[in-house]
Amino acid sequence: MGADLALPESPSGLYSLASDFLEEETMAERTHGAPPPETLTTVAKADWYGRDITRQQHSQILFTDLDMTEVQNTGAVFTGCMFRGGDFNASTHEAAAFINCTFVACKFFDVRFVQCKFVGSTFEACTFDSMKVTGGDWSFTALPGADLRSASFSGTRMRDADLSNSKCQGGSLRDVDLAGAWLHGVNFSKCDLRGSDLSAIEPDKAQIKGAIITVDQAVTIAQALGLDVRPD
Repeated sequence: MGADLALPESPSGLYSLASDFLEEETMAERTHGAPPPETLTTVAKADWYGRDITRQQHSQILFTDLDMTEVQNTGAVFTGCMFRGGDFNASTHEAAAFINCTFVACKFFDVRFVQCKFVGSTFEACTFDSMKVTGGDWSFTALPGADLRSASFSGTRMRDADLSNSKCQGGSLRDVDLAGAWLHGVNFSKCDLRGSDLSAIEPDKAQIKGAIITVDQAVTIAQALGLDVRPD
């Protein structure tokens, strides 16, 4: 089902190797609305509760009702996998990669993702209560309509991510790269957006009342509204 990777021991080395591996893949070519990759193997109701899955590699596997509660994961790589009804609660993932994967009805309560890659992955009907994402690359991810109100992202690359109609009110997206992101219908009300790239936002197509931003970001939004911002 999975094989160990000959990865270096340090977390930074793991992330570097995972990055090199992923750059050889075509995960970023998956466009919004494209069908998920074909899976070749099915693993049903596997119990990984509390396991350490460090350095494992899995490709094109359909996981149904997988229990990953309290899993410890450093540097594992999942490519083109589908997770249906997975339970990721209270698990910790560092320098790991879930590339071009599909998550359906999965639970991410109190999950920690540190410097992980989710490039090209899609989330459908998932819950993200108290999920914390630090760093990493979530570019080209699809999170349309996702409820991210209690989730937090910090220093994460989310270029060209689909956040259309997502619920982020009261949440936190600090220092997040949202360049080219799909933000139509997103609710950023009272969301902490300080330091994030808001160049893709269309204020008339998003809810931003009470959002916490910096002066520079206010200028970006004013310009998006067509205002001519000038110095005194």
